Amino acid sequence: MFRSNLLGSTLLASAFLLTACGESSEQTAIIEEAGLAQSSVRPESLEPFISRPVTDDIMYFVMPDRFHNGDPSNDTGGIGGDATKHGFDPTEKGFFHGGDLKGLTEKLDYLADMGISAVWLTPIFKNKAVQGNPVNMTAGYHGYWTTDFTRIDPHLGSNDDLKKLVEEAHKRNMKVIFDIITNHTADVIKYEECFPKGSDPMNVPLCDYRSREDYPYTTVGTVDGTPVNEGFMGDEPDQQTKDNFDKLTSLNYAYTPYIPEGEENTKAPAWLNDMRYYHNRGDSEWQGESSLYGDFAGLDDLFTEHPDVKAGFIDIYKHWITEFRIDGFRIDTVKHVNDSFWQEFAPAITAHAKAEGIPNFYMFAEVYEPTPERLSHYTNVAKLPAVLDFGFQSSASRLVAEGMAPTVMEDFFSKDSLYKPEEGDARIMPTFLGNHDMGRIGHFIHKHNPDSSPEELFKRSLLGHALMFYSRGVPVIYYGDEQGFIGDGHDQDAREDMFESKVASYADNLLLGTTASSADNNFNPEHPLYQAVQRFAAVKRAYPALRNGLTSVLFADDEPGLFAFERTYEATGETLFVVINSSTESATAAIPGMTGTLCFIDGEQGSLEKSGYKAPPLSWAVFEKAACKG
Repeated sequence: MFRSNLLGSTLLASAFLLTACGESSEQTAIIEEAGLAQSSVRPESLEPFISRPVTDDIMYFVMPDRFHNGDPSNDTGGIGGDATKHGFDPTEKGFFHGGDLKGLTEKLDYLADMGISAVWLTPIFKNKAVQGNPVNMTAGYHGYWTTDFTRIDPHLGSNDDLKKLVEEAHKRNMKVIFDIITNHTADVIKYEECFPKGSDPMNVPLCDYRSREDYPYTTVGTVDGTPVNEGFMGDEPDQQTKDNFDKLTSLNYAYTPYIPEGEENTKAPAWLNDMRYYHNRGDSEWQGESSLYGDFAGLDDLFTEHPDVKAGFIDIYKHWITEFRIDGFRIDTVKHVNDSFWQEFAPAITAHAKAEGIPNFYMFAEVYEPTPERLSHYTNVAKLPAVLDFGFQSSASRLVAEGMAPTVMEDFFSKDSLYKPEEGDARIMPTFLGNHDMGRIGHFIHKHNPDSSPEELFKRSLLGHALMFYSRGVPVIYYGDEQGFIGDGHDQDAREDMFESKVASYADNLLLGTTASSADNNFNPEHPLYQAVQRFAAVKRAYPALRNGLTSVLFADDEPGLFAFERTYEATGETLFVVINSSTESATAAIPGMTGTLCFIDGEQGSLEKSGYKAPPLSWAVFEKAACKG
């Protein structure tokens, strides 16, 4: 697909003259072929990380526990007993497996050699080691059950290990992005009405959500209950003041919350142990009011309308910026937190980072929604700088995995103007193909093409990655995708080990582009997908139009076939054409603007026929609208 000489310097000029007939006049184009000058894709060749715009970055999303074990002495997190206490069991997919910050630090060159310039880690703060009953017990290996926001989870290392990781990343001109949470903590608080004191801690039920209408703040239980919290005016934005919330003193308006004996001081900072700072309304139903106020699958839902909670989290995350010089935040479960929280949090964090000498601190929100109409609310109203582009993921997956027509991408890009962040536009959004929650792009491809050959599955993965790298946005590689990981599904089934896995359902997985499996150590720089990412990185960095250019869709078939768009860099006029063929057959179309001299940059070169440009099956091609240089 791409040349085996990854960064070869060969220049093939004036390859051939081809003719295409337009609707009313004949069009001609000269296609030349250019190689990239021999250079490193490592991030040291880029602008310094402290001033580098995020559009110049290529991001790697990693779950440290599943990446590399650099210190086996911390596998149990210093907790005694068996796996039900400390959470370490490398044979179970829902438990800790031993990866840590030292291991990630040891593998930074593996990432840098691939072209990665920013590393985004799943949350690494101290978690509740295990939760659940004996039937569904799992561990906090993923990091989303935080109890202590002031220290690193001991299964992953220490605060000093984090400092070393950031220091070594910065030496390589790489950024470090934290995954942070403000919506919830680990599950500590219980409710008397559905889990009375003294109940079996191994059998915690979910509790029905109790709404503000049926269970107002000013009565005990229902609307007809005993009056409490006299003078409390509610939690709407204009009432989110200290004076108002000082009147919210009784917490039994919906449930009667309590903290089980022995867990009274589990959380840090200490204010997080105060039940006033939680909604205490039962479990989310994932829609309507409960989506904002309900406990996230039993996790303690924070009262983010409360001014003390806003101030507390701003202070927590300011500290991590000051102490560890990190470069950005990915913010979890954003749509489950009120807009007014973000409207204070985001500018406060951005201003603090600038005051600390980090002018391009990058924040992006996880909003698990596939449409730009919903996603743009969080840049335009909640005032967050950027959102994870679930819209791109959905559209790209439908194109390369599900075999939908390229018009799905045309429709997606037509909505870029909906995003109106304070700075920038849709070009600063992180784009991705799969993740730790929904599953991997390899899984989606395999699921929708179960009878296809390994070669076709591999080509579809390559096609998806090419689309991600050459479209607008900041490309994100989900760890293991560069080694052909497929996975068996979502959540735990998409969180395989990069090291030799002892999980049976991981170890039996075949991988794309290789005869290896998840039972092997998978840090292979010769893997064709790893090398493809290197190539994509080299091309993206060689052409400003691919990093910062405007996007214009030129053509989109209404059945599997051609999708063509151009990227134009406004500062210089540099223009590149990208042509994608999503069909398993050759496809031909007259593509507006592909005339004159074109320089072939990357992919699999097609030909110009009388009826238009003819692209090989499942291919991409990138052309510059100019003669090749050199």
